[in-house]
Amino acid sequence: MERRTIGAAALGVGAVGLGCMPMSWAYSASQRRGDHSLRTVHAALDAGVNLLDTADMYGPFTNELLLGRVLKERRADAFVSTKCGLLVGDGHVVANGRPSYVRRACDASLRRLQTDVIDLYQLHRADPEVPVEETWGAMADLVRAGKVRALGLCAVGARSARRGAPGGGYEGTIRQLERMQQVFPVSAVEAELSVWSPEALERLLPWCAARGVGFLAAMPLGSGFLTGTLTPGGGFEADDPRARHPRFTAEMMAANQPLVAGLRRIAARHGADVTPAQVALAWVLSRGPHVIPVPGAKRERWAVENARAAVLRLGAADLAEIAALPAARGSWD
Repeated sequence: MERRTIGAAALGVGAVGLGCMPMSWAYSASQRRGDHSLRTVHAALDAGVNLLDTADMYGPFTNELLLGRVLKERRADAFVSTKCGLLVGDGHVVANGRPSYVRRACDASLRRLQTDVIDLYQLHRADPEVPVEETWGAMADLVRAGKVRALGLCAVGARSARRGAPGGGYEGTIRQLERMQQVFPVSAVEAELSVWSPEALERLLPWCAARGVGFLAAMPLGSGFLTGTLTPGGGFEADDPRARHPRFTAEMMAANQPLVAGLRRIAARHGADVTPAQVALAWVLSRGPHVIPVPGAKRERWAVENARAAVLRLGAADLAEIAALPAARGSWD
């Protein structure tokens, strides 16, 4: 697989990553199977996907434990990205950016992952009660201690809910990043980016490009919508967050079908075995050499299909057709 570099340290990663969250968190619990997940991670690594994106809160903790079983055998094949800064309670999630907690969280993640170093350690959310410089300074100490190779910020969910917000709604995130850069280099930012959620293109992505900061594109398949495999009105299990999401009502899913139809047309031009999901990922890859889409997957089939998007090259006509597709309807927040 094509390799891309992120951060001042020029960390090498595969052009397409693997989001491991769906294996242990957020989506329907009935579909989580540890044996399937293990095979999915191995299949992704075999396909050249080396960036494995997880967090201590996924489970909580169970996703890191699952990856640890793989890393025990295949650490040299993997680039490990995990996160700290969020604590999961009974029905709620709270931020914790205290330096003492950051140090404990890192050591715990290293044990669960069965490794002696984390390639990319991300701050999952800034703690409003702790100056971000203090949290980031503690994370920088982990790099100096050899426990972490590089640092990043996860800005998933940080976009303003207000339509038409300046800078695509990421102005607060950029101000935060500027403060962090004064303490220690930011190697990567993880935020939403997809055909139906392009807001990061306005300011956040250019900010990263100008500073050599890698951009991990979260939810590049629109939580499954852009794959074309979801049926409007098909429903979701009660514990699936899409069951309560404004864009996944039957009405909005039907209204946004032109997006999927457009991706399907482009896929057909590139070959019978090319899928809308691969076109959606190829569009993300075309946004710059520092951009790495990180689609989530629970099954081997999807992980391998996503990996193959790395060889799909969209032409100028394809990109123009995608740019002309109607904007997605319905709130994404």
